[in-house]
Amino acid sequence: MDRRAALRLCGGASLSVIAVSLAPAAFARPSGPLYKDARAPIPARVADLVARMTLAEKIAQMRGTWAGKSGMLSGIAFDPARASASFPDGIGALGRPSDKRGTPGIGQAGGGGREKWRTPAQTVEFINALQRWAMEDTRLGIPVLAHEESLHGYMATDATSYPQALAMAGSFDLDLMRRVHTRMAGEMRARGVFYTLSPVVDIVRDPRWGRIEETFGEDPYLVGEMGVATVEGLQGPGKFEKLAPGRVFATLKHMTGHGQPQSGINVGPAENGHRELRETFFKPFREIVCRTSIGAVMPSYNEIDGIPSHANTWLLGEVLRGEWGFEGIISSDYTGVDEMVTVHRMAADDAEAARMALAAGVDSELPEGKAYATLADQVAAGTIDPALIDRAVARVITFKMRAGLFEDPYGSLARTEALTGSTADRALALEAARKSLCLLTNKAGALPLDPARMGRVAVIGPNANVVRFGGYSSVPKQAVTLVEGLRALAPAADIVTAQGVFITTSDDRSVDPVVLADAERNRQLIAQAVSVAKLADTIVLAIGDTEQTSREGFAANHLGDRAELDIIGEQNELVDAMAALGKPLIVCAINGRPPSWPNVIAKADAVLECWYAGQEGGTAIAEALLGRVNPGAKLPVTVVREVGQVPYYYNHKPSARRGYLFSDKAPLFPFGHGLSYTSFAISEPRPSRSRYGLDEPIEVTAEVANTGSRAGDEVVQLYITRTGLSVTQPVLQLKGFERVTLEPGERRTVRFTIPSRELMTWNRAMEEVNEPGPLILSVGNSSASLRQATVEIA
Repeated sequence: MDRRAALRLCGGASLSVIAVSLAPAAFARPSGPLYKDARAPIPARVADLVARMTLAEKIAQMRGTWAGKSGMLSGIAFDPARASASFPDGIGALGRPSDKRGTPGIGQAGGGGREKWRTPAQTVEFINALQRWAMEDTRLGIPVLAHEESLHGYMATDATSYPQALAMAGSFDLDLMRRVHTRMAGEMRARGVFYTLSPVVDIVRDPRWGRIEETFGEDPYLVGEMGVATVEGLQGPGKFEKLAPGRVFATLKHMTGHGQPQSGINVGPAENGHRELRETFFKPFREIVCRTSIGAVMPSYNEIDGIPSHANTWLLGEVLRGEWGFEGIISSDYTGVDEMVTVHRMAADDAEAARMALAAGVDSELPEGKAYATLADQVAAGTIDPALIDRAVARVITFKMRAGLFEDPYGSLARTEALTGSTADRALALEAARKSLCLLTNKAGALPLDPARMGRVAVIGPNANVVRFGGYSSVPKQAVTLVEGLRALAPAADIVTAQGVFITTSDDRSVDPVVLADAERNRQLIAQAVSVAKLADTIVLAIGDTEQTSREGFAANHLGDRAELDIIGEQNELVDAMAALGKPLIVCAINGRPPSWPNVIAKADAVLECWYAGQEGGTAIAEALLGRVNPGAKLPVTVVREVGQVPYYYNHKPSARRGYLFSDKAPLFPFGHGLSYTSFAISEPRPSRSRYGLDEPIEVTAEVANTGSRAGDEVVQLYITRTGLSVTQPVLQLKGFERVTLEPGERRTVRFTIPSRELMTWNRAMEEVNEPGPLILSVGNSSASLRQATVEIA
């Protein structure tokens, strides 16, 4: 029996027979249980353990607990006796050990202050006590799989907070992504966490959706490459069986169509046909599954063609496991299984939802396993095939053994203290923030500011004196605001401040209601800001979002999506008041959603897109304003002018974007856009020859030169256009990019290789083929500024 067959455990052979048949002779009669022998093949160990488990123990391994942590705690400390009483059959998965969920007075621990989170030392203590209980006090000694979030940093107290995912995507820097996520993995693993629910590789096509900040943007190639780099950073590169020290297993989420929900509302149906799914939304998932040893995949909340993803056998079985050969675990999104009852109204009850999810291939139900709690009764009633439970639990146990949990599931306080908030991590967070800043406009060279000429600087706005981290963040050990960054870099500068406006009454993203700040109070603050700005020579305005105005809307009473895209509250009034003073007006956009702010763009002398720049963002933004750093990031999404243009993505079909009555059809900013304090010239693409075979890679070079007076970064972007094929194709498709740093006058040749698989399409018969015909190669510094060459595919 091969390894894949053993992992699937779908056949009728007994598990004990499988175990012996897979093990070499040396392990046929082990001195102890085979599953505890780290030298034995993992499939044999898994089969041996599953054969020893009771039905209740198997189901326990397929369930998680989060709020249920209350059943294992005395105060904040782990209580073995309470755990044994509450979880007599063991625990499969445990959610967010770093938060205090389950302790008195702590509800949804998804934000807020330190009071909702364990300290690093408390986290290590809790995890180690939990694992000692699991290994020593449960019947079979099966360790617990604790998971955390790491969207843009380990979501735990004092851990390093990097720029939000959408900002990191704008860096177009794969090496940076790998290094950042390697450091994240080290922080998690030090505390005893082996599994993270990251990255998000949804293709996003609707900025109304509050989770847009969590994504890597709208382009399948960019999202795929960023996703691969992220997974390689978290897990390690390539294919492997066992997780290396300092690494954690990653989770691809959310499969799929999540980023273009109906009406832009989270969990809404994905209205995509199978060809569009395969050519766009599947691509990042497939690329990562095929190129890495990705540990887990999480289905999306939405439905596709009437079938919720958590019950979609075609999606999770035929495509993910069948076509792509995925062998990890499929973990449900939080409450994703029971939402087939409460949201989709497809299943009559949790029992039916459990049958649907299990048949589709969901191995682990998070966070509490509410639906899978019905499985034992269903086996007794004959409504569930026990083989499906064996299949799922075998995958879960395999995952734990590949992670090394059976050998050493513990965290290290010494290593945690050495890594948490380290000098190296702070330096990397600062580098990431610098490389994520995107200069959108710069009229008449308004930026950078010259400290010798800028005079008194009024730093105004709701985001000037606070650090916005964005969704899925905790409280880092240190953080720098924009005002702090400016004062540290220019201690002799005359800097004055004013609030300007407040955006919302609270900044806590875990709070359900979102209440805009009082308008009349804001207008009083605007008047105060005008008084301050009148006496200044330059105005820096920090505006945008809070963690409440762009967030995951995970329930009807916890909304996060918006019907309008312009800047909210009285922020436009603040912009108007500042612009009316006639002084240089520099806008720092600190936001989760793309800046569809036409009034701001029209009135500002320069706009620097900062996104949520992480804990060191204040320093990086100040450096960019003062010219110590030259912004070089690009937009990973198209920025629309108004909500009526949605959905707008650069890689649209030829029949789209004809135009509107009374409105400009062009976006506010195109995909790939980003300016610099210097200038660059990029040559036309130079293919190695004019004709290529269907199976041949296409090799292309282009020359980029810094024609300005400052050192800077440029992102050279390669696109293709295909015409005359059996099905219509997008007008442009990104197929390569490289970020280069050049000194003034320096030139460099950039080389791209497009493998033939990147040219394949799904024809009318839904076969993936590379068809002959012309291919236009386009190179430039954005999707709207390109030079072309044509080759033939024959």
